[in-house]
Amino acid sequence: MTLSAEAYAILEGRHSDPFRYLGLHPEDGHNVVRAFLPHASQVEAIDEQGHRAELSRLHDAGLFEGALPKDVGTYRLRANYGDNVVELHDPYRFSPVLSEFDLYLLGEGRHQQLYDKLGAHPMTLEGVRGVAFVVFAPNAKRVSVVGDFNYWDNRPHAMRVRGNGYWEIFIPGITTGNRYKFDVAGPHGEQLPLKADPLAFQAELRPNTASIIFDESKLAPQIAPPAKANALASPMSIYEVHLGSWRRRDGNEWLTYRELAETLPKYARDMGFTHIELLPVSEHPFDGSWGYQPTGLFAPTSRFGSPDDFAAFVEACHEEGLALLLDWVPGHFPDDRHGLGYFDGTALYEHANPLQGRHLDWGTLIYNYGRTEVTNFLVSNALFWLERYGVDGLRVDAVASMLYLDYSRPPGGWIPNKYGGRENIEAIEFLRRFNTEVFAKFPHATTAAEESTAWPQVSRPVEFGGLGFGYKWNMGWMHDTLDYISKDPIHRKYHHDQILFGLHYAFSENFILPLSHDEVVHGKRSILGRMPGDDWQRFANLRAYYAFMFAHPGKKLMFMGSEFGQEREWDHDHSLDWHLLDQDRHRGIQALVRDLNNLYRQLPALHELDCDPAGFEWLVTNDADHNVFAWMRKGNAPRQRCLVVVNFSPNLYEDYRVRVPFPGRWREVFNSDSAHYGGSNKGNVGGRETLEGLVPHLDLTIPPLAAIYLVPDGE
Repeated sequence: MTLSAEAYAILEGRHSDPFRYLGLHPEDGHNVVRAFLPHASQVEAIDEQGHRAELSRLHDAGLFEGALPKDVGTYRLRANYGDNVVELHDPYRFSPVLSEFDLYLLGEGRHQQLYDKLGAHPMTLEGVRGVAFVVFAPNAKRVSVVGDFNYWDNRPHAMRVRGNGYWEIFIPGITTGNRYKFDVAGPHGEQLPLKADPLAFQAELRPNTASIIFDESKLAPQIAPPAKANALASPMSIYEVHLGSWRRRDGNEWLTYRELAETLPKYARDMGFTHIELLPVSEHPFDGSWGYQPTGLFAPTSRFGSPDDFAAFVEACHEEGLALLLDWVPGHFPDDRHGLGYFDGTALYEHANPLQGRHLDWGTLIYNYGRTEVTNFLVSNALFWLERYGVDGLRVDAVASMLYLDYSRPPGGWIPNKYGGRENIEAIEFLRRFNTEVFAKFPHATTAAEESTAWPQVSRPVEFGGLGFGYKWNMGWMHDTLDYISKDPIHRKYHHDQILFGLHYAFSENFILPLSHDEVVHGKRSILGRMPGDDWQRFANLRAYYAFMFAHPGKKLMFMGSEFGQEREWDHDHSLDWHLLDQDRHRGIQALVRDLNNLYRQLPALHELDCDPAGFEWLVTNDADHNVFAWMRKGNAPRQRCLVVVNFSPNLYEDYRVRVPFPGRWREVFNSDSAHYGGSNKGNVGGRETLEGLVPHLDLTIPPLAAIYLVPDGE
């Protein structure tokens, strides 16, 4: 029998629309069933009335054909594999997975819940349980699903293409836990590396790279996050964590999500933090990227367990009253062969031109924000973490690299925008759309930008010309103050402006003050490691610096280990040095951070107007010779005041005069020089009375390398 060209295309795994040939088709007055079952020796079709029709073998590779009665509706196949007889449903008899409305939204790039349609979804279709697969590959010649259910053979489950390049198939009989990839032939029929699913909800642990079928629709957050946790008037003290190195088991093994859920949220809450922020948990192949080079944006990394396990961790955070933020990386992606790069044989997710499509610093690929399907993919991913896992916000990594076309590029090494400028217009519009859709759907969530330049209005509403973020990391504050505190006190008077300068722009954005993971690696030393002087001075400097930070306008962020004075730099391959807490000075730092967190949360003056200039007033700015600064923090109510005095010199100052707005007694509610923290216990014996005069003022004892907070009696 002479086979048609279509039959050979099926046999050779290059048919771009196998549904046109395989399955049930009316031909010449009867129904023809064609099935491709490699390795089957005999096949018959059985209709819903039980009528059987043996299918003739058209080719030894496993192509069969036969006829069924004209009025047949559905059928199933019975195949012989050696001595085994298997009854199965033909994947080529089922209706399309995507509706016409889905295709319309996908074509518009406005399908907000892309994750409900693309990827692998266990479902019941026409009364049969199986899994629906959909993947975007508009320039592919052919796409097949391969997996452990078909021996990784690209012939049995070739997909059909619909709309603007969305390939789909429903495969009956498989379920959660099966491993799979997409076998893609490029636009000229060339065989590409097997591709992991861009919308996989679970992935194999590296070095394996297959996607795993997981029913994400069953993820349903049960515990509500803390009310108003992300509001501008609320205290936000964020504990930044890398899950793989917070703690480890004996033998240097990772803790699982569930093991972490039992310990980490309770510890963060005990320390007084309001939020936990995780370095990226999206699946990534390289441990040393810390998650910032993700290949599976929709899959929590399998390093620590399953998606259900990660969901349990999120719930544990909420049980402890903590909000959970995730680092999110829409700025770039790695070029691993199984990932998004050159996905359908063309530059699909990235720019084709390396002057636009590749980061020189990181060797990674840059998303093409001008393609609607790409921005829809990214926005949907952001919404996915908020909806399916119930996380409370996203911190966007490396925003500056997205905003500027010439970011870290030499002259002539970049392509200007259509107006000749350096701004990435498409990325700007993407960020605005991302923030608009996040806040529209999740008004109690927040977003934060790691943006290292002076780009205006990062945390201002889109309708007023801003990018729409909830917060921006204050990188300038971090650089200036760390540089100041690392200097020997004798030289600090020449750098007085580094403390003052931040207040010139402190309210231009809704700022977070970050002492992040980036500040404790690559030879920068730990935060404690930056402190000058002998051991006593180093710890005193650190205590004063933390107290300065917690009284400064802006929300707070501290990387794990910094809260107890980690001595060495952070190493992602090892646990934090928890044994340091056997030493009094490190326990003193931990106690200080705990008390600072609690005061920050309890005193409205320290958080209500964090992002409002009405909440701050300088009192002493010009005492560079003594390295002393003083200011007043204010809440909304008239007597919600907190006087802050910081002495960055090693000298004790007696009778240091500072004016205050109210006469009477001012209580000293915090002193970083307390013996409880390891200090010299100099201070104001619980408080001071104002002295007589036209303007109320206090004569204070200011301890060396220390900060004190005072509040009016009754507050």
